[in-house]
Amino acid sequence: MADNKNFADKCDCSVIHQDIVNKVKEKMPGEENLYDLAELFKVFGDTTRIKILWALAESDMCVCDIAVLLNMTQSAISHQLRVLKQSRLVKNRKEGKIVFYSLDDEHVKQIFDQGLVHINEK
Repeated sequence: MADNKNFADKCDCSVIHQDIVNKVKEKMPGEENLYDLAELFKVFGDTTRIKILWALAESDMCVCDIAVLLNMTQSAISHQLRVLKQSRLVKNRKEGKIVFYSLDDEHVKQIFDQGLVHINEK
């Protein structure tokens, strides 16, 4: 265990590699984009929202179906769907009186799939 302690030690060199700093600085997204990205990842930080996204990756579903699947109230599911919709991760469509939810686009599934690949790496 003691060996892991040195893993995150700070850099002791006093040489600044300005060419590398400049290259990375040029490519770094603007503050607003970085803020928006951080906010997007916060949405993925809730297990209920992850379960909803997983379900919607399999099939379009209405609030009632999601509530039964996750053993939660429709009100709780509606609240989480509102958060997901505001983050443009899900969209909805009406069929008569029923509102069906689905992933907003293929990018959402790709983000989700990449996260699963990452956590399952050995």
